[in-house]
Amino acid sequence: MSPKLPNAPRTLRLNPNDNVIVAVDTVEVGAGPEGVTARQRVMRGHKMATAATAKGAAILKFGQIIGFASSDIAPGDHVHTHNCSFAAFERDYAYAQDARDEMILPIAQQATFQGFRRASGAVGTRNYIGVMTSVNCSATVARFIAEAVNRSGILEQYPNIDGIIPLVHSTGCGIDSDGETFEVLKRTTWGYACNPNMAGVLVVGLGCEGFQIARMKAAYNVKESDTFRTMTIQDTGGTKKTIAAGVEAVRAMLPIVNKATRTTIPASELMLALQCGGSDGYSGITANVALGLAVDELVRHGGTAVLSETPEIYGAEHLLTRRAASREIGEKLVGIIKWWEDYTARARMSMDNNPSPGNKAGGLTTILEKSLGAAAKGGSTTLRGVYHYAEPVRTKGFVYMDTPGYDPVAATGQVAGGCNMLIFTTGRGSAYGCKPTPSIKLATNSEMYHRMIDDMDINCGDVLDGVPLATKGAEIFDALLRVASGEKTKSELLGYGDAEYVPWQIGATM
Repeated sequence: MSPKLPNAPRTLRLNPNDNVIVAVDTVEVGAGPEGVTARQRVMRGHKMATAATAKGAAILKFGQIIGFASSDIAPGDHVHTHNCSFAAFERDYAYAQDARDEMILPIAQQATFQGFRRASGAVGTRNYIGVMTSVNCSATVARFIAEAVNRSGILEQYPNIDGIIPLVHSTGCGIDSDGETFEVLKRTTWGYACNPNMAGVLVVGLGCEGFQIARMKAAYNVKESDTFRTMTIQDTGGTKKTIAAGVEAVRAMLPIVNKATRTTIPASELMLALQCGGSDGYSGITANVALGLAVDELVRHGGTAVLSETPEIYGAEHLLTRRAASREIGEKLVGIIKWWEDYTARARMSMDNNPSPGNKAGGLTTILEKSLGAAAKGGSTTLRGVYHYAEPVRTKGFVYMDTPGYDPVAATGQVAGGCNMLIFTTGRGSAYGCKPTPSIKLATNSEMYHRMIDDMDINCGDVLDGVPLATKGAEIFDALLRVASGEKTKSELLGYGDAEYVPWQIGATM
């Protein structure tokens, strides 16, 4: 990073081959970082050209292509959407070229946390009861049931229970009952019901919907039990009777669920969902890189980390295929990328539609640039598996799950896959929570961290002031263990998490 002199604001050159630098401080016209005189004002997190780049030539950041010059660019020019554009290009997937066998610590040497060991052997970091729905038509009743129990004050008698969560959604009918939409909703619903942070579940339906509760139970060969109950509004006798029956069902679960107590658990039982939202030009420099180091440490301790958001690794997938444990795993990821290219084309969209206005205001120009920063969350270890949306994650280590880039939908898939922890990086600021899985927020820059201090858990912006990335990665890993042991995150203290349950709707609504 160049020093902060009167006429030379701090900037970063991320790779010797880059033809742009990133402004750490705002670069005013006439300033001369790295010996290049700024021709336009370059805001914090944005890019400035350091070399003449002809129209059509590649723009390089991180040593990778982030776009192509849409007009001639001179040294000192601000490089952004007005002169840098997206275009598809061939990438060398070099399957499994960089795969390696990691050294996993023996259980006796692994870090530990205080978690809930379930009868199934899975481990929870929270102890919730969920009131779920099969269809939007039962959403209001499910909310009323959860609210009635939460407001009754009865939970004061059960200190080991974190709460009653209504988990409702906007679909469940008007769908292809034999198609992909049904299968995804089935996986997501059952995945949440089985998430180790859920100790009891009540599923409420209307009765006549396309997504039939009985069909889901038959598919997974599950029976009613003291901690798993189902009912429909039509069979129970309407709204009031269903609310009363639902409240009674939840109240009956309380003494059973409260028996769960925290015990010492090795870090290998943690499954961490990786998310980023409201990204900016610092995301791939501070928070995402530091999180990647924490992920490497989690993998070393035998744990699992799940990267997702396929539209936000598009253009960086070749860095993941090189780390794939096998060619088969790498090809599965590329097959998902091809599906997304077709999916967006059928919807008359572009993969470059993903960067939001906020992303662009923060300095991200194309999906290629955003993806390179987003992929940094996954650290550097071998890619051990690739999963479809909401599939149960059975592989230890670093894995990938196909999801949209939209944060609530993506995280819903990861939690359905079994994630008992989540870490979320943000540069513009995010107001996100994720019951039943606690979400730790990492700020990419100090200004936003202090402005949104009630929402942010860790400031990674101080990396730009000299805090070593390794130190920040260790801070994140320590916070992961503390939160897994019961320490509340900012989003939990604010009460976020139940409205963010958003299953992916892939197919047409009929």
